[in-house]
Amino acid sequence: MVHNVTFDSRTQPREAARGLEVDTAFAMASAMLRGIDLPLLRFRACARVARPGGKAMARTNGWIVALLWTVAVLLSLVGIGAYIDESVTGIDPGQRSLLLPALAIGFAVAAVMATIGWARHLRPRRPDATPASARRRFLVGAATTTGGLVAVAAAAFVRPLGWLTITAPAIQPEVPTSGPGPRTGWDGARVQAYRRLGRTGFEVSDISLGSGRIRGEVGERLAREAIDRGVNYFDTAPDYSATGSELALGRAMKGRRDKMFVATKFCTPEGHLQAGASIDQYVEVVEASLKRLQTDYVDLVHIHACDTEERLLDPNVHEAFARLKRDGKARFLGFSSHTPNLEAVADTAIDDGRFDVMMLAYHHGAWPRLASIIDRAAAQNVGVVAMKTLKGAKHRGLLDLRPEGDSYPQASFKWVLGNPSVSCLVISFFEPGHVDEYLHASGKQLTEQDLALLERYDTLVAGTHCFAHCGDCLDSCPEQLAINDVLRYRMYFEDYGDEREAMRLYARLPKHADVCIGCPAPCADACPHGVPIRQRMVGAHEMLKALA
Repeated sequence: MVHNVTFDSRTQPREAARGLEVDTAFAMASAMLRGIDLPLLRFRACARVARPGGKAMARTNGWIVALLWTVAVLLSLVGIGAYIDESVTGIDPGQRSLLLPALAIGFAVAAVMATIGWARHLRPRRPDATPASARRRFLVGAATTTGGLVAVAAAAFVRPLGWLTITAPAIQPEVPTSGPGPRTGWDGARVQAYRRLGRTGFEVSDISLGSGRIRGEVGERLAREAIDRGVNYFDTAPDYSATGSELALGRAMKGRRDKMFVATKFCTPEGHLQAGASIDQYVEVVEASLKRLQTDYVDLVHIHACDTEERLLDPNVHEAFARLKRDGKARFLGFSSHTPNLEAVADTAIDDGRFDVMMLAYHHGAWPRLASIIDRAAAQNVGVVAMKTLKGAKHRGLLDLRPEGDSYPQASFKWVLGNPSVSCLVISFFEPGHVDEYLHASGKQLTEQDLALLERYDTLVAGTHCFAHCGDCLDSCPEQLAINDVLRYRMYFEDYGDEREAMRLYARLPKHADVCIGCPAPCADACPHGVPIRQRMVGAHEMLKALA
């Protein structure tokens, strides 16, 4: 009886093809075990061949067993190992092949069965030698099977070894990004203060929802809870959670859109648009956002992560916004920035006069001139939204701060909102407890205890984070590496717990920090805040290189 197994993935839809991959693999494994269609692997047939003294029979079966285990180990390496690696790095499940992992399992099963058959018929090499005892045959078979299975399992973890040695120590055990709570005093916390968002005239909640990690039903429920507690400003973007943020917020706002102020970005799910993008491109990305948000308009569109005056003043983006505003699809224009060039970009935007809102990285110990820039923007009736307010949210520092009397995020928020020129701050809500903890700081004044906590935080994390984003180190790098971006992505990975996004962004950089390994490090003393740049950069590459 002959079984013919054929498979052509080009003729099948994706879903059917994945099912056929598994069926094909197990059909092939079944054929092996029956000794059908694969003559080389007919170990049962070999066991029945009569040969004088059994010498040739034992030798032939031994080679078959060795071949089966070798193939199983190789398939585990390239099949199961690749599948595990793709799983932990967040590759789309629809793009992961099950054929090689299933074949690896099939060959491993065939190798076990072949080993049993070989051990049962084990014969001595010399015809006149004493036949192997049942105990010896059992021990040889058990040892061979155990060794083979260990080798197959070990091979499966060669590719994801970086995750086990680099990622796991960095993120396990999971360290809280919140304060020592939850505390009963935080239960049911609501927004207590609203501030005018510049010339938009909209009164926004002082603590507002950043949605970079919101997705799915959990994110939707969290956003609804925030709305119920008084949050009325949502910051989102197409590249937040690969459009998952906009989709979740769109569902959460149903029936309450008129109460919300919604900001999105000029970007695609893969990243922001560069200067020189066509007017149609700018318009199309916003129209795509409207569909995901299930709304006819957005209140604000930002030029996303704006790091140059060229992008800020791109004529095409301004013409695109004019069309969107004329058609009632967007009301106000803004930009976001957290780069070393932030001060220059912000000054240019204020002088330009066309920007209604600016979203800036602002925290205790930020850029030297940033407070005066924020005051100048407010004087020009430009709304100011603060982001990156946790100053890196260093997890290890937060662990040491847990015995302190208040939540570090709350102290940070109160410091930022202590500047009356700030309209609101956005903070990433991604756990249910964040609603209580974060909103408990709404409307509250900064205290001496808060200041002491912030100073202790700075002491604990000194030399580990690029706080000022000053850019003083950039000119010292002979490779023209984007040191600030690399350190920021390390922060996303190491401190924010957003490993996938950090690696994705790092992979998109034109040059990576592996160039620092053999570099004489002229940047060593370039940081005015004492960050050991080369050490931090090499460590960042080890963490982020999986997708690079």
